[in-house]
Amino acid sequence: MQANPITDAEFAQFQRFIFDAAGISMADAKKALVTGRLGKRLAAHGLDTFGAYFKLLSGGQHPEEVQIAVDLLTTNETYFFREIKHFEFMRTQVLAARSRTQPYRVWSAASSSGEEAYSMAMVLADCMQTTPWEILGTDISTRVIEGARRALYSMERGRHIPPDYLRRFCRKGGGQYEGHLLVDGMLRNKVMFRHLNLNTPLPQLGQFDMVFLRNVMIYFNNETKREVVARVISTIKPGGYFCIGHSESLNDISSAVQMVAPSIYQKPL
Repeated sequence: MQANPITDAEFAQFQRFIFDAAGISMADAKKALVTGRLGKRLAAHGLDTFGAYFKLLSGGQHPEEVQIAVDLLTTNETYFFREIKHFEFMRTQVLAARSRTQPYRVWSAASSSGEEAYSMAMVLADCMQTTPWEILGTDISTRVIEGARRALYSMERGRHIPPDYLRRFCRKGGGQYEGHLLVDGMLRNKVMFRHLNLNTPLPQLGQFDMVFLRNVMIYFNNETKREVVARVISTIKPGGYFCIGHSESLNDISSAVQMVAPSIYQKPL
């Protein structure tokens, strides 16, 4: 069944849907993205209009379909060691903390398919001696969380992994996995992934020494940015660090942390 083209009114319904679900402000230019990503779901349910699919999502009878739609409409593009300066900064902080006895805790708050969290894990595994460490990765998309737990990636996604880390912490695929890498089991066991919506009150996560919330705020309006950032910063220990994307800013968003370097902030002691 060929679906009818999405109308302006139907597109506005999905703009409201993803804003309510994830706090994402979807631009008018994203109409083709909505059509492309949700078209197969209309076919799966035998529907010929996007309005009918929206009605299905809104009816309360298909919560699993709501999650599928959220997964499809959230963007999840990343790679290992993206924005390398944050990992270089992390290395200096981890080295300074490795005489501690308490676990060094890091949160990848929008972990997507896991490359960011595993990049963190490589740094911690390399630098920590006897100090225990923990990493939490969270994302609104259950689909990418499942992929993160598998930890299997194309070699192209790993092109920025330092050669020594690639040798020590990754396994090269063969046979049907030719052209892929698998993150080492020791690291996989040290990184916990869970589904989490930053646009709702947070569960009890504990306190973190460092949090990455990168390249996510660009999808939020200012009010949503303030709410999300306030929630995330509340989980950072005094003296801990908060990293955002290089193209993002906390101007008029939060004064609860102080800039120590471009896109890197510290929570006062």
